[in-house]
Amino acid sequence: MPARLDFTDVTHAYDRIPVLRGVSFQVEPGMIACLLGASGCGKTTVLRCIAGFEPVLGGTVAVDQVVLSAKGFAVPPEKRRIGVVFQDYALFPHLTVAGNIAFGLRDTPAAERDARVAELLDIVGLAELGRKYPQELSGGQQQRVALARALAPRPQLLLLDEPFSNLDVEMRERLSLEVRDILKRERTTAVLVTHDQNEAFNIADMIGVMKDGRIEQWDTPYRLYHEPQTRFAAEFVGQGHFLPGTLLENGRVRLGLGEFMPDVTLPWPSGTEVDVLLRPDDVLHDDASPLQARVLHRAFRGAEFLYTLQLPDGEQVYSLVPSHHNHAIGEKIGIRLELDHLVAFPRQAAAA
Repeated sequence: MPARLDFTDVTHAYDRIPVLRGVSFQVEPGMIACLLGASGCGKTTVLRCIAGFEPVLGGTVAVDQVVLSAKGFAVPPEKRRIGVVFQDYALFPHLTVAGNIAFGLRDTPAAERDARVAELLDIVGLAELGRKYPQELSGGQQQRVALARALAPRPQLLLLDEPFSNLDVEMRERLSLEVRDILKRERTTAVLVTHDQNEAFNIADMIGVMKDGRIEQWDTPYRLYHEPQTRFAAEFVGQGHFLPGTLLENGRVRLGLGEFMPDVTLPWPSGTEVDVLLRPDDVLHDDASPLQARVLHRAFRGAEFLYTLQLPDGEQVYSLVPSHHNHAIGEKIGIRLELDHLVAFPRQAAAA
């Protein structure tokens, strides 16, 4: 059965410098969670505390309500039944692909071990490569071997530390989707660490955005993008620009582009100056619109352009536009806003 992880109010420090500041989250059985953040935010330290590679100075780490770490107490890593997939794969060069996968099954009867190795080779799409050696494989194939080896002993929990960072962009995206399918097929509870939000969105059911040793928001990918709870989460996840606005008595928000009604009640009094987040998908190209914006920059993405547009009042926004609308820099195009999720923060938060 897949396991539940409870990471509760955990603190940790290196040389008395705080790295984790009361971090808490839960991962339900069979769910894939991701810790997303820039280098130095503490996300890899969380993974190391779960694995037992680092002690905790406060709080607890528990799997299925069994405490594995607390202040002054730690179950050894090898007794935690937690698998780890490292950034550099850490495969044994002298063992074949099958030998690498079988490494964690040394105490398993031979017939059962061989059956599990064959099963995993098939699951990760390497059924014909069991006799190859790691150095004969591509980076993506080596990562599949590392995943299969970690899954072989059926761990309670799987940890993945920046597992796709050594791959090119195309392979990274494809493999992240494949890994999600494999974990779901194996019904494995997993925690992924990455700085790449596309990876997080591709693979995770829940994402924790980290900053300075704390989780800013723990939520689904959809809610993180459309309903960020803090300004940092809004700026870190996705792309967008903030436009200045004012909260009106009727609950609407006045921008330079017009008045808009939020889909939720904003908790501030009328007259509050706010910054409203506009994502590229909030700004629609519309030739019939009287509102014109000037193209400042454009990035071709195949099926679409990402335009940087200047509004009449000088503010800038992004807009995703189908690529058959090929506009030159300096050209004016018609736009309209479609704010299904109006995200706003008090103006003073901009200087915080």
